[in-house]
Amino acid sequence: MLAITPQEKFKVKSIWEWEHVRAGKVIDKWKENNICTDEGLTALLDIMFSSGTQLTAWYVLIFETDTTPAAGTTYATPVWTECTAYDEATREAWVEPGVVTKSITNSASKASFTMNGTKTIYGAALVAGGTGAATKGDAAGGGKIYSASKFGTSKPVVAADVLNVTVTLTAADV
Repeated sequence: MLAITPQEKFKVKSIWEWEHVRAGKVIDKWKENNICTDEGLTALLDIMFSSGTQLTAWYVLIFETDTTPAAGTTYATPVWTECTAYDEATREAWVEPGVVTKSITNSASKASFTMNGTKTIYGAALVAGGTGAATKGDAAGGGKIYSASKFGTSKPVVAADVLNVTVTLTAADV
């Protein structure tokens, strides 16, 4: 296999923006980097170039363990414990209006988690596919993790706190 030069690279990434709301007031805002998993990148190439089945419904999950997602992290074997201590009945849908100039985002319809207990949240992931991608805590059913983001600093939350999540996916020649 030939080595790829820097001029031949293509970059795919996601940007995670967070708002922590307590009693109706934003008490913290931050932005995090991520890792696009091998599983997610393989699905991207399969769907785009090899007639793979499109994954049409994507969901944001949050996790409560101090673990770092890696390239090899998979839906079936996540490296975290998913947090399910929020009021919404399912994982929050990632709702996007379509691609605009090499970027797609849910900024007009942020994923919003209303906490129902005291937890420490360490990060989140974008998941789809399989038989239970909308189901809190699901790791069976053949889903995919596209990307995951671990916070630089953990975020303690209490009941009635809201975490709003914006995920922006980008692609570019570098």
